[in-house]
Amino acid sequence: MLINEIPNRKRKGKISAPLLMIAATLLFATMGMCVKFASSEYSTGEIVFYRGMVGAAMMLLLTRTRRMTLRTNVPSMHFWRSLTGVSALGLWFYAIGELPLSTAVTLNYMSPIWMAVLLICRSALLGGRGVDARLACTVLVGFAGVACILQPTLKHDQLWAALMGLMSGLLTAMAYLQVTALGRSGEPEARIVFYFSIASISAGALVTSVFSEWHVHTAQGMGMLLAVGLLATLAQLLITRAYAIGRILVNGSLQYLSIAWSYFYGVLVFYDPVTGLALLGMCLIVIAGIAATRLRQSLAPADHFNTAPGP
Repeated sequence: MLINEIPNRKRKGKISAPLLMIAATLLFATMGMCVKFASSEYSTGEIVFYRGMVGAAMMLLLTRTRRMTLRTNVPSMHFWRSLTGVSALGLWFYAIGELPLSTAVTLNYMSPIWMAVLLICRSALLGGRGVDARLACTVLVGFAGVACILQPTLKHDQLWAALMGLMSGLLTAMAYLQVTALGRSGEPEARIVFYFSIASISAGALVTSVFSEWHVHTAQGMGMLLAVGLLATLAQLLITRAYAIGRILVNGSLQYLSIAWSYFYGVLVFYDPVTGLALLGMCLIVIAGIAATRLRQSLAPADHFNTAPGP
């Protein structure tokens, strides 16, 4: 589900970067809908397991077609990236199964705001220059958005799932840093996603075997699991291409369309109740996330905090 940031280069392509991003956000939102359907038949561990199987198979095919090697010189970096990334994925899938779809997606998209928190903490710990007040404001606005979402839309028994959704955003932000480091070390995107998929298979199998059970497949269940893997991997590839040919800030802003798509899926398919206050909270998180992305771009030369797209 995570792709490293690619330097902004001008390339000729038939489809523009904004269109690629719009398509990718729709695919990610559709994946979320499929996860919610699958969660009625499978545990979170099983969904993560099968998501990894489909992703690994597609990356094997891609690397063989491009004649790339999967051998890596930085296995420890892949381990830590996969640990945080798979943990974030599992928590997000759990939140999708328990919460209104748009709420779960919005909480996961707190990751740019968490990145701002990490940047502020890093600056304070290293005793560097003062924290940018604008960056601190984006954090406050983002958490105000979370408060708006959680107050009117959640039942008491959904609080735990909401906390897991928030935690998935934090772990996603941490995984972004590790993916960026892998990219700087020369690791190609396909290899990063492949090892992430292998970790998903291992973690999903372990969690399911120890804490849950393996369910018998149905035609609908198998279709949903296959769709989750295919949609997520295709969306990653589209985002990778978009960041290769487009502007980082534009792409970073457009990725929040996933929240809008998820809102419509939730209302039309799952009849999720979404109040005006919840919509305000979503808007605040989107505004704060875009502002944090813009500010981090201006601070990146000094702080080396670059992030990557993707839920």
